[in-house]
Amino acid sequence: MTDAFFTWRKNVLLAKSPSTQIEGVFAATRGRSVPEEQEGLLQQWLEEGAENLPASESVPAVRKVSVTLTSDWLEGSELLMTSLSDLNTSPEVTRCADQQLSELNALASSELQNHAMAELARLPAEETVTVGGSAPWAAEVPRTDHQTAGCAGINVEVLNDDPAVLAWSLACDAETVPPVLPALPIQDAVPFYPVPTEVPYHEILWRDWEDLSVQPCVLEQVSKNSPLFEFRVMSYNILAQDLVEQGLHLYVHCHPDILNWNYRLPNLLQEIQHWDPDVLCLQEVQENHYWEQLEPTFKEMGFACFYKRRTGTKTDGCAVCYKHSRFQLISLSPIEYFRPGLDVLNRDNVGLVLLLQPMLPEGLGLKAVSPLCVANTHVLFNPRRGDIKLAQVALLLAEIDKIARTTEGSYYPVILCGDLNSVPDSPLYKFIRNGELSYHGMPAWKVSGQEDFSQQLYSRKLLAPLWPSSLGVTDKCQYVTLCQPKKLGRREYSRDFLLQFRFCDVACERPPQLVLLEGVTDAKPVASAREHSAVTAVPIFSFLAWCSGVIQHGLNLTSVYSHFLPQRGRPEVTTMPMGLGATVDYIFYSAEPVESKAGRRLYKDGALKLLGRLSLLSEDVLLMANGLPNHFCSSDHLCLLASFGLEISSL
Repeated sequence: MTDAFFTWRKNVLLAKSPSTQIEGVFAATRGRSVPEEQEGLLQQWLEEGAENLPASESVPAVRKVSVTLTSDWLEGSELLMTSLSDLNTSPEVTRCADQQLSELNALASSELQNHAMAELARLPAEETVTVGGSAPWAAEVPRTDHQTAGCAGINVEVLNDDPAVLAWSLACDAETVPPVLPALPIQDAVPFYPVPTEVPYHEILWRDWEDLSVQPCVLEQVSKNSPLFEFRVMSYNILAQDLVEQGLHLYVHCHPDILNWNYRLPNLLQEIQHWDPDVLCLQEVQENHYWEQLEPTFKEMGFACFYKRRTGTKTDGCAVCYKHSRFQLISLSPIEYFRPGLDVLNRDNVGLVLLLQPMLPEGLGLKAVSPLCVANTHVLFNPRRGDIKLAQVALLLAEIDKIARTTEGSYYPVILCGDLNSVPDSPLYKFIRNGELSYHGMPAWKVSGQEDFSQQLYSRKLLAPLWPSSLGVTDKCQYVTLCQPKKLGRREYSRDFLLQFRFCDVACERPPQLVLLEGVTDAKPVASAREHSAVTAVPIFSFLAWCSGVIQHGLNLTSVYSHFLPQRGRPEVTTMPMGLGATVDYIFYSAEPVESKAGRRLYKDGALKLLGRLSLLSEDVLLMANGLPNHFCSSDHLCLLASFGLEISSL
């Protein structure tokens, strides 16, 4: 309505002033308010009056009017005047305004669409009118030879036929106007191409739900009439507000308002509530926001919540929430990766591991379902310190091994969520999925695959052992105190036991298949020199015990997502820092390995079945929405959502 008032006032002033003067004033005042210049110009028009006009120019003739959709006049009345009272100082303008108001009342009382067509038919043949939806209107009057200064001779009939007045009346009741009115075929009309309207964010960022329940393994389960305990898991890095304020240079593409926590919080909560997960794993959860806002809200939504803040002075952490109507807590184990005195574990990242018991609905009789292990973590970001990332993941897997291990030595189903700050097919990703990684001599930056630092002359390399034995974690990512006993027939020797033989002849002989390592196994022991043999033999034993350079785990995990969009031919994206899309967020789950091809392990669903997932987006789609975060997505990460089914067995 404001734009319509402004359009009508602009037409009045255009009819009373030379085009050069009007265009100059409009160009000078576009986008800002200059009330002194406006008042002076209006006063000049009022003082000149009709007596200064030549007789031949007493009635200005507006012969050609073009109505277009444009964004030049979206500033509304601030471009010319602040209110209609500025125009009421002129009797002639008041008379025109009364005529316009009476015309508007007549238009509002009749059927709007028919009246609009009638008004269009009354226009002269040279006039061009195009109506396009409910977008803002602006009337542009081309300069004619009959336009003169002064206000005495304003033709009321011309103003009544002004398309801007018609647009103003159409804007009074947008509900009755159809979305698009067809343009009338007017003779000598100038072609008009409407400005394309902005595509809504929810259409750009539309994410499909992919139903995977038609997989053969699931169909086989259904054919056996075996019920499944179905549940949804969401993993979401919600972007801590403190991190936003500390790294504003990362969000220069964002309007400041959408970075405000009071704007972002309702969006995040609405998104979580819309997808309605049963298990929620969050990263970058600011501590004060968790205790004051998130946890109370989640409890109202039926969640039981657990939180672990990062160590040191960090203000954010990880949270795991689950619907207490669907699961019951068996055990909880928070993890701190920081270990004093260890360079490979000197960062403040954390994780959470929960063991949950699904709660079956009543009426199933003697049925049982396996417990479920849920882990959530946020691994170090630094692309150069892949050694730290690998050690943190090894600690997490050791904790999962402890929590998810059954009394028979197998594992309960595991779901691992988190921001791992590693891209697909990176060594760290392959380690989680394939269960094995040979890391000795690998550049540290290569572990996560985030950036390429191969051009650097001196880069950190991973050396075996990656962590010391004092950490209490083996190269199979298990706690030493919980390791399975070795097979029968194999004997273990302690270091003290081996040192008893450091002076014997066998210790001074070089094994024929010992790998030659410069500075370690290249010295030839001398049997007659006892001191030299003692120095040489001990590094050999230490190397054989700790320097294999290979780490393993036995959890058999595979990813929910394929990391590629076949319909678009592009990779999936979960985050978009500085306009560059990447996948760093994952949901891994337990599966059964079937075979390995070219070093890649293949899986099929076991007791835990993947039933569906929420599709991800590609980088080009996110660029259309101005990246992340934006008005619709209030985090710099996309949420991950998957639906699972647990087999329900008879007791």
